[in-house]
Amino acid sequence: MDIATLGALGTILVGLAAAGASLAGHRSQSRSARDGQVLGGYSTLVDDLQEEREQLRAQLITRAEELAAAYAELAAERAGTSALQRRIDELTAECDALRARLAELEGRPA
Repeated sequence: MDIATLGALGTILVGLAAAGASLAGHRSQSRSARDGQVLGGYSTLVDDLQEEREQLRAQLITRAEELAAAYAELAAERAGTSALQRRIDELTAECDALRARLAELEGRPA
């Protein structure tokens, strides 16, 4: 083989090596881009989940406040009902006592 053939063969080998390196670089670049998209997708998903979690926490706080208000209202109604029941009992006892006193004054048996 003469020098020209060796030079041509060397050029072909260098070209093939460059093409192989370019192909490997392209695959690596594609993998990096895909990994970047996956990481970006995960980041978006995490952000969405955190936002949803904060919304649910806010709703929970609101519902807990509403529940506490409902319990307070129920307790107030029960207290009012209890006070009203005591007043009814007092008035009933007073009426019974007045009837008994009236019967006594009229000379009827109680």
